[in-house]
Amino acid sequence: MSASTRPAARRWRWWPRRSRWAQYIALFVVAATLVGVGLFGVRAYDQLMNYPTRAGRGDATPIAIEVPRGASFPQVLTQLTQAGVVPEDEALYFKLFVLHRGSASKVTAGAHTFRGDMTPEEILAELVRAQKAEEVRVTLPEGRNILEAAEILSAAGFGAPADILAVMRDPGLLKELGIDGPSVEGYLFPDTYKFPTKATVEQVLRRMVDQHRKVYAGLARSHREATLDLQRALGWGDREIVIMASLVEKETAAKHERPLIAGVFLNRLRFQSFQPKRLETDPTIIYGCTALVEKSAACQQFEGRIRRIHLRDPDNLYNTYTHEGLPPGPITNPGKAALEAVLAPKKSRFLYFVSRNDRTHQFSKTIAEHEAAVEKYMRQGAVGDGSAAGAAQDDG
Repeated sequence: MSASTRPAARRWRWWPRRSRWAQYIALFVVAATLVGVGLFGVRAYDQLMNYPTRAGRGDATPIAIEVPRGASFPQVLTQLTQAGVVPEDEALYFKLFVLHRGSASKVTAGAHTFRGDMTPEEILAELVRAQKAEEVRVTLPEGRNILEAAEILSAAGFGAPADILAVMRDPGLLKELGIDGPSVEGYLFPDTYKFPTKATVEQVLRRMVDQHRKVYAGLARSHREATLDLQRALGWGDREIVIMASLVEKETAAKHERPLIAGVFLNRLRFQSFQPKRLETDPTIIYGCTALVEKSAACQQFEGRIRRIHLRDPDNLYNTYTHEGLPPGPITNPGKAALEAVLAPKKSRFLYFVSRNDRTHQFSKTIAEHEAAVEKYMRQGAVGDGSAAGAAQDDG
């Protein structure tokens, strides 16, 4: 029989047989290894079970950590280990503990305070603690001027009113915002906003002005022909429209009257028969006597009520009883309805109006009709707002 045809089993005879002592030794090593692993596993399990309530190795010194918005849990864990809140050799334990609790995605951004002796339970509780609101809600109602806006922003935590007003009048900011005037008056859009609590006054004002630009641009597109007509007839640009809207805003709180009020003011400027072209509206006098940095001598005597000295005051450039046309700037911050009223005024032949003392007005076409209305609503014991020449009648 040739070697190639021998049974395969006979080939193994050349290999030495393993001794039984070697087998015993191998079994002993395996058994010892398993026992060691088992003991290690028990200790590890015991450590994991006791880990959540075990006090940290540090002391009670406060450790402040700012968790960035959008930070991942591994990034937060790195912050904790670098600050000594979680020992580096326990980082894995803490990670497993947090993952087991399903809290890795619940860590809140913001300021957190820890101690070196905190348990993992306490560390996690601080990590997921709800933060104080990072935003503040601010509402600027329609018809508020910069003095009132500064008070509102101050109450919201953005600084003292005087400091806020200084920013509102900052020439550098006004140039950046493209406002051709002494302040942001007229361009702080009335609305409800949410601002970061850490926002600066400049950031807040930019947001309000941006909202004004956005709303105004939409109205200008919708009333393109009207804006062109005001430019052709009166030489008005965007600023003049805003100034007129501020007058309309201050003259009436009744929204349905705004287009009619705007129409009266525009009639006074457009009708050749109406001379001199004075708008004669009380709110302009009040603004000149209260909101301007430099006030006329008469305005320095202003105590909240318009008197003859104020009606006749030529040094108050905002006095529309002594100066024709629009005042130098807006007298408040108009909302969308007032802006649109100027671009879409209600056509009429009215040239006068006076308050009925119920937040609405009586409109008249002639001075005789107006004087009768003044007699009815203002001189018989009722106190009106003197709108559009009403107060002028008291001047004799």
